[in-house]
Amino acid sequence: MNRIDPPRPIYLDYAATTPVEPRVAACMLACLQFDGMFGNPSSTHAFGRAARAAIEQARAQVAALIGAPPADLVFTSGATESDNLAVLGVARGEQRRGGHVVSVRTEHKAVLDACKQLQREGHEVTYLTPDRSGMVGSEQVREALRAQTVLVSVMHVNNEIGVIQDIAAIGALCRAHGAAFHVDAAQSAGRLPIDVQAMQVDLLSLTAHKLYGPKGIGALYVHPRCRARLLPLQFGGGQERGLRSGTLPAQQIVGFGAACQIALEEGAAEADRQRVLREQLWSALSVLPDIRRNSEATGSISSILNVAFPGVEGESLLFGLPELALTTGSACNSESDEPSYVLRALGLDAATAQSSLRFSLGRYTSAADIERAAAAVCREVRRLRAISP
Repeated sequence: MNRIDPPRPIYLDYAATTPVEPRVAACMLACLQFDGMFGNPSSTHAFGRAARAAIEQARAQVAALIGAPPADLVFTSGATESDNLAVLGVARGEQRRGGHVVSVRTEHKAVLDACKQLQREGHEVTYLTPDRSGMVGSEQVREALRAQTVLVSVMHVNNEIGVIQDIAAIGALCRAHGAAFHVDAAQSAGRLPIDVQAMQVDLLSLTAHKLYGPKGIGALYVHPRCRARLLPLQFGGGQERGLRSGTLPAQQIVGFGAACQIALEEGAAEADRQRVLREQLWSALSVLPDIRRNSEATGSISSILNVAFPGVEGESLLFGLPELALTTGSACNSESDEPSYVLRALGLDAATAQSSLRFSLGRYTSAADIERAAAAVCREVRRLRAISP
């Protein structure tokens, strides 16, 4: 009996399901082989020096993606650690000034939960509510600033709806006020132009796996004026200028650097291609009556489309689409039965938020994938609506 292989899954959740780019994997493999860069980069012998040289080349590649000097980049385990180091590190380091923090209700959990921890420690946090499109106005930030404000944290691109914040405008406000400005750029790096100096960003979080690099490695850009104000979260050998102790994983960092180099060279053209595919997907889904686009056509990143299918429970829809890789919200909250806190913050009722799916397009998404995905979603929505009370 011949074995029948299942159809190739369609990855429409690239925000969380990102394969390592083959060119990146090749660079990493070179480090892992017997004659590769396996030495401890903190050691002074030849093997250690070779690993250190490879790491510094990768540091320059990552820094170039965001317009930063390589010396201002600290390697971490990913954006979650970078967010925590920025938020907790600055607030604790500046507690003598009052330690007031400003953030947004639609931030990633890595920022929101760090803010909640600060509140448990006695800090005051102001959470801004965005408008129905997800935007936070610079005037909102201005009104929230106080003499005691030491940090403002606003993500560049929201991971569920894709809205792009005006980082340069907020950065100018924070710089004039004297508050440190942190940006979570996990979703935007390599997809949108970033210049931390022109945008007046003080701290910026990155992660490799959103760029088709390896999981488990990220970075935090730290402006020199913030370095002395930033308390580390972990201690040990004093690596990364004492801000993030621990032996540096050369193979992960080299992969991160290669992914950033590819994104710098190809990111703009790829973003344009994904924008065409996103609109193709929306057009194909629009044959269904009574659906809602939760992410704006303009002012949002080209790789994310968030759609509500009223009358259909999102998890039931996912269960009927085994050939698709997508989610009802952030992958970090996928085990929760609660509706997306991001969509609820935009004013959507619980039922509409529960019925919403995030489609996240990637480098390997094709027009044929879009057609197959749209047909599958339309089929399942019609079936579920037909049997729904």
